[in-house]
Amino acid sequence: MKTYQYRFEKVLAYREQEKTETEVEYKSAVNDFEIVATRLFDLLKKKEYTLDEQQGKMSTGFSINEVHQYSRFIGSLEKTIAEVQQQVMQARSKMTWYEEKLLEKTIEVKKFEKMKEKDREHHRVKLDYEESVQLDELSTLNFRRKENGW
Repeated sequence: MKTYQYRFEKVLAYREQEKTETEVEYKSAVNDFEIVATRLFDLLKKKEYTLDEQQGKMSTGFSINEVHQYSRFIGSLEKTIAEVQQQVMQARSKMTWYEEKLLEKTIEVKKFEKMKEKDREHHRVKLDYEESVQLDELSTLNFRRKENGW
């Protein structure tokens, strides 16, 4: 009996390796996105807290110097927030790109696995057929032996 050997085994292994590498890159992109998004969230919370603090001091009264300091600080925060928003958009774009690549690689691997499954089934049917032919030949030989008196 012949052992089954898939003719595209090396190609399948290569595609699986590509998929694994893409998964690692995708996870890295997701991690990068989470870091930048968390930074943006923290900056937005800081701005909100600063504005609330400024409103509270406005009701109690504070000096012109403090008004200028708050104004400069909030302006600086807004500039930083705008920069981080750009980084978030870039990180999201990178993450989406890797997600699409991962989907493509997964589909490729599944195609090769499906081909392997069909090829294995074809191999099994072929072996079953060959076995039945051999059994027919053996039974015919046995019948002839008995008939001829061997």
